[in-house]
Amino acid sequence: MPLAPEAFVAELDAQNRAALDRFAKSQADTPPSGELHVKDLLLLALKNELEATECAAAWIPTTREVPVKLALARQAGDEAKHYRLIQERLAELGVETRALDPLAGGKSPLLAYLLGLEGSVARVAAGQFTREALALVRNDAFARFCRQEGDHATAYLYEETIQKDEQHHHELGRRLLLELATTDDAQREAREASAKVLALAEELAEIARLSKGISRAPGC
Repeated sequence: MPLAPEAFVAELDAQNRAALDRFAKSQADTPPSGELHVKDLLLLALKNELEATECAAAWIPTTREVPVKLALARQAGDEAKHYRLIQERLAELGVETRALDPLAGGKSPLLAYLLGLEGSVARVAAGQFTREALALVRNDAFARFCRQEGDHATAYLYEETIQKDEQHHHELGRRLLLELATTDDAQREAREASAKVLALAEELAEIARLSKGISRAPGC
C-alpha cells in the first residue's frame, strides 16, 4: 500500500535532510586547504553547472509528462545562466575561461548515473528534489567561505541569484513528486534514486577532500 503522496514526500525529505545534515557537518568540520582560493572552487563550479545543464537537457526528449519537460527546460536554462555568471565572475578575478572545456576530463560518476535513469519519478527524485537540495547545502557553505575570504561579490552572486534558482528547482521537484510518486513502485524508485545520489555525492566529496583538500566546493 503506497503512502499518500504528501506523506511520502515528507518522509523522503526527512531522510534526505538527515543525510544532508551529515554532509554539511562534514564540510564544516573539515577546514579547506590553504592552497585553494575562491577562483579555484569557481572553476570546479563550472563543471558542475555544465553537467547539470547537460543532464536536464538530455532528459527532455524522453520525458512524456509536459510539466516535467517544462521543469527540465527551465532548469537547463538556469544552469546555463549560472555557468555564464560564474564565467563573468572568474573574468573579474583575472581567470580566462573561454577556451576551457570543463568536461575534458570526462563526466563525473554522478552525471553518468543520472543520465542512465529512466522514468520521470526517478529523475525528479534524483535531480530536482535531491541533487538541488544538496546544491543548496554546498552553495551555502561556499558562500560563507567566500565571505571569510573577503570575496563578497561571489558570495552575493550565490546568495542572491544561484541559490534562489536552486531553491526553485528543489520546490518544483517537490511539487512534481506529489503528482508522480503515487504507487508503491514509483515511491520505491524515488527512494532508491534519491539515496543513490546522496551516496555518490558523499563518496565524491570524500575523495575530493582526501586527495585535494576540497571541502567548500559549490554545487549546481
